[in-house]
Amino acid sequence: MSPQPSAVAPVAEPSDAIWTLPNLLSIARLFGVPLFLWLLLGPHADGWALVVLMVSGFTDWADGVLARKLNQMSRLGALLDPAVDRLYILATLFGLVLRHVIPWWLVAVLIGRDLVLATTLPALRKRGMTGLPVHYLGKAATFNLLYAFPLLLLGSHAGTLSAIAKPIAWAFTLWGTGLYLWAGGLYLIQFRRIIAVPAGSR
Repeated sequence: MSPQPSAVAPVAEPSDAIWTLPNLLSIARLFGVPLFLWLLLGPHADGWALVVLMVSGFTDWADGVLARKLNQMSRLGALLDPAVDRLYILATLFGLVLRHVIPWWLVAVLIGRDLVLATTLPALRKRGMTGLPVHYLGKAATFNLLYAFPLLLLGSHAGTLSAIAKPIAWAFTLWGTGLYLWAGGLYLIQFRRIIAVPAGSR
């Protein structure tokens, strides 16, 4: 008896759908950015600001899981999810530096990396691309930073719990920053390979 060919599940292409559950979660996370900044810099309601960050982290994980399980991967989601992540990182960096929780050099390093990558966008758009494919190191860096920020805020207060949270927070921060820069270097390598191919031959 000849062996039966193994069935391979087709990989679903991202759709043009907008009103999907993962996209709605990303939009909800987007509205959480100004709320977080207001809580952090206005009434200094750090407890509620921590809740917003934790909910954002959970929904960031949930929208990716739901997109795969429900087969609701979309082009909008592929753009929106990392964009919201970056907005949370930027908003939290500025909020924490204004509260004197983190130093300015950390903000300069992380934003400088994104500004360097932003210079690649015009050349990518000429080739019909909106950005570089997301690398797993970039996802790991974002994961570390989004977990570091609420711990940094918690560690800025007095008490036993804060004393425990502070070194863990800085470990996540340094790991995340290192991975963020490493991923940035890999993105630049990807960019060089893309522009080495003539625009009309892709």
